Amino acid sequence: MGIVSNRTKRVSCLASIFCALLFMTTGLFGSAWAAGSSDDALIQVLIKKGILTKEEAAVIQKEAAVAQKKQQEEVVKEVSKSGVALPDAFKGLSISGLGYIDYSTGQQPLSGNRSKNFNTFNLTRGYLTVQKAVTPWLSGRITTDITRISTVPGDNDSGSWETRIKYLYVQMNPNDLGLLTNMRAEFGQGHNPWLDFEESINPYRAQGTMAIERAGVFNSADMGISMIGNIGGKLANAKAATGNGNYDGRYGSWHIGVFNGSGYHDAEANNNKALEGRISIRPLPDMIPGFQASYLGMFGKGNKDGTAGYEPNYVVNMGMLSLENPLYILTAQYFQTTGNAAGTWTFKRADGSYDTLRTEGYSFFGRVRLPFITEKLAAFGRYDHFDQDKDNKITNNGAYDLYIAGLSYDIYKGNMVLADFESTNYDNDTGLKTKIPSLNDKLGNDYKFQVVYQLAF
Repeated sequence: MGIVSNRTKRVSCLASIFCALLFMTTGLFGSAWAAGSSDDALIQVLIKKGILTKEEAAVIQKEAAVAQKKQQEEVVKEVSKSGVALPDAFKGLSISGLGYIDYSTGQQPLSGNRSKNFNTFNLTRGYLTVQKAVTPWLSGRITTDITRISTVPGDNDSGSWETRIKYLYVQMNPNDLGLLTNMRAEFGQGHNPWLDFEESINPYRAQGTMAIERAGVFNSADMGISMIGNIGGKLANAKAATGNGNYDGRYGSWHIGVFNGSGYHDAEANNNKALEGRISIRPLPDMIPGFQASYLGMFGKGNKDGTAGYEPNYVVNMGMLSLENPLYILTAQYFQTTGNAAGTWTFKRADGSYDTLRTEGYSFFGRVRLPFITEKLAAFGRYDHFDQDKDNKITNNGAYDLYIAGLSYDIYKGNMVLADFESTNYDNDTGLKTKIPSLNDKLGNDYKFQVVYQLAF
């Protein structure tokens, strides 16, 4: 009896799988069948020969469509009756990917007013993200990224791609607390309080990093613990009203945390922890829902072990105004820093002791859609100014100005292609981006033409 029962279960299971495949097949190809089947061709012949009127043919096709729909519904019922269920491991699971496939050509700057040409295809980002909801209030995320191993003469792996962890954290969702709503805590290697927020407003990370990261102050992820949330619940119809469904607090959003401070590129070299926080206020959610005023503060020490008797200071103060609309985006930001996360922006005083450089920067960004051509097409531009030595401790000619202009075309659900031109002008003593000033370096031409495909799934 047990053998018969097991055999019956196996047959039932196979029948269920067959029914599921049949349903998928009819779902995928049903419309094509209805539009181009031999039955339709026969009906058209009968109409031409006068055997059927157009009205009679329409009735026959309508009845056929109803019968096909009923058949599909019966298949769904059979699958449900079979008891075939989704395995627990796949419940609450999501997998996504994001990649930038880049072609760039131009010139890279060298000392002494020199430069070198480049012409290359490249992969500038390759995320694979797996997220799993364990309970309604507990979940986890892991995101892997790719990076290219530095070129080392004689090394067989030189230039190969390797995978690194960008995000790996547990997320917990506490209950609302007054105006503090939609909260989530990240414990592990999670989001830096600023860059994910800015990149949700400026959608062109595929072109390159944001102004403060491109200058070399910090990157987008770090080890630590943080809390993120909205102010006053969610903005109704945020996506339709502003063009952006992220960080959709009715009166704004906030993010505060304690981190190693080194960023995800480097191991922690000291015992210091950095306090980092952002607050964004949406003052007129009903009148101007896309307008926000944001502040970022970071306070800690640069990522040095202090064996030389000096730990560089690391302080960031930034403000940004942003205006978002489905047709346009405008941002303006200003920031000052003492040192950087890596602890490399230091200089030697006349008495032989070390101190930390203070820097200053500002950036403007704009995008406008071109609906008179197509709403999928947009023009964008950006200007960055960054002074590597605000107090002129090394030089008063240590700044650069960066210009970007381009076009983008939205394909489907985050898939996008963009083409742009980027150029940077350097003062005589400016070091390369992310570096400190270098006296009389006189960097040469720095520009590129770029085409990027943003892959998203």
